[in-house]
Amino acid sequence: MGPTTELTPDIVVIGGGPVGQTAALLCAQWGLRVKILEAQPQRNRVGSRAICQQREVLDTWDAIGAGVLARRGITWSTSRTYYQGKEIFAVELKDRGSSLLPPFVNVSQAEVEEVLLGLIEVHPLIEIEGGATVQKITSDDHGVVMEVATEQGTQLIKSRFAIACCGLHSEHLREQLGVDFPGHSFDDLFLICDIKADLADQRGERRFHFDPDWNRGRQVLIHEQPDSIWRIDWQVPEDFDLCQEEASGGLDARIHEIVGQQPYQLAWRSVYRFQGRVASRFRVGSVFLAGDFAHVFAPFGARGLNSGVHDVENLAWKLAMVVRGFADRRLLDSYELERRAAALENLEVTSATMRFLVPQTDADRQRRVHLLQAAAAGAADAIANVDSGRLYEPFWYVDSPLTTPSPDRQFRGRPQRGLPVDPVPGTVLPDQEIQVPFGSSHRGEPHQRLRQLVHHGFTVLSEDLSEVKIPKEVPIAVADLSAIDPSRTLRRALDLGEKPVHIVIRPDGHIAAMVEKADQVPLALERSLGKIGQ
Repeated sequence: MGPTTELTPDIVVIGGGPVGQTAALLCAQWGLRVKILEAQPQRNRVGSRAICQQREVLDTWDAIGAGVLARRGITWSTSRTYYQGKEIFAVELKDRGSSLLPPFVNVSQAEVEEVLLGLIEVHPLIEIEGGATVQKITSDDHGVVMEVATEQGTQLIKSRFAIACCGLHSEHLREQLGVDFPGHSFDDLFLICDIKADLADQRGERRFHFDPDWNRGRQVLIHEQPDSIWRIDWQVPEDFDLCQEEASGGLDARIHEIVGQQPYQLAWRSVYRFQGRVASRFRVGSVFLAGDFAHVFAPFGARGLNSGVHDVENLAWKLAMVVRGFADRRLLDSYELERRAAALENLEVTSATMRFLVPQTDADRQRRVHLLQAAAAGAADAIANVDSGRLYEPFWYVDSPLTTPSPDRQFRGRPQRGLPVDPVPGTVLPDQEIQVPFGSSHRGEPHQRLRQLVHHGFTVLSEDLSEVKIPKEVPIAVADLSAIDPSRTLRRALDLGEKPVHIVIRPDGHIAAMVEKADQVPLALERSLGKIGQ
């Protein structure tokens, strides 16, 4: 008996981790029917795994009903770096706007998944099936066909589109899609432990230690989590054996070197080798690659889960515009253009960090020691070149065909660590508390934060609404910039000065255009829907 065939959903999400869960909720928010296929019967809830969740990711989760994660996590805005016990610099994360959300919170991936799953289970447009392994996949411009092994037997599942968020180890699907996954693995090992202890003197900050007394020649990263759980990452020798370390009492001694003589509970431990890889393609016909299936990075800087969430936020609104007839399939070409560029940026940043953390030659090791010693002595040039992990920031789509460039707003490249990017078209709209309810054409709800306005369609902010001609067929909200920004906080955040301006914002919060003339707005909207310039 051959495989049975299921009804066609709009979107199949392959993989039920946090990126896949976010993808499903984002697509369903647009009214799309979604089916999640998760290979595991139940997700593994053990261990913290990805813990550092960035402000714009918290904003995305808030938009799909998971705002509790921002309140549940441990807030931090300072990253401190030490050499042999001496602080050599601290990075205070700056906000271009005045968001009510923190720069980062620490909350475990397991808790993120639990919150998102709770939303999925009650959503009428989402179906989730555990123990469903995609064995074969074919795709063209007309849709996707998947052969799926389940407890009930083999099924053929068809969909208009598929989002593959099935993780690093789904090589067979990449091969079937004809996608290469170039990059490299790092030889050095890292030991990761979650411990429950009272480390009151280290709360509310990220602390990175080069060459501490308790891990000579290597480094340690310490992060606080909710409920007095602490995440500790040690670099360990290549021949490190975790079982032997536990049996000999070495792991206990290693932990006590950090917590002192106070008691602790070991909640989770694991050993990792990290990789840096980016897929050769992010789109194959009607299949889109996202998260660890599309890219994998060393974790120093929190660029894994955060970038995966921004993959699917970028994609969901584009799929919705195509499915609902507001744009044609040309818009979908921009997903690979924008998100693969973001992945390559993240790969460059994290690879540079790993080269500094684990130098491969004697000359590089010696150079690092000299740099750290000079930084400890206060040399500014040395401090600037010490790399303990540049923290995640949303990518800037300044070169995207969806972005209308502004001649007087040139992008100056990656900002210094801790500083926000220049406010130019292609970057994320700064957030702030707004003063009046927003007149939305598609939600009509009161909002507290500016960024809460933008996730349900395009948004136009203007000081002369009478001059702005808005297409009726596309979900667009329009607001009087002067009314929502009486203190001119947003104007200052965007460096607008006194010039007239009309700001077009995409549903993922990125600025599509900043134009002076109202008659330029419809053209900017057309461009942001992929109808111009591709």
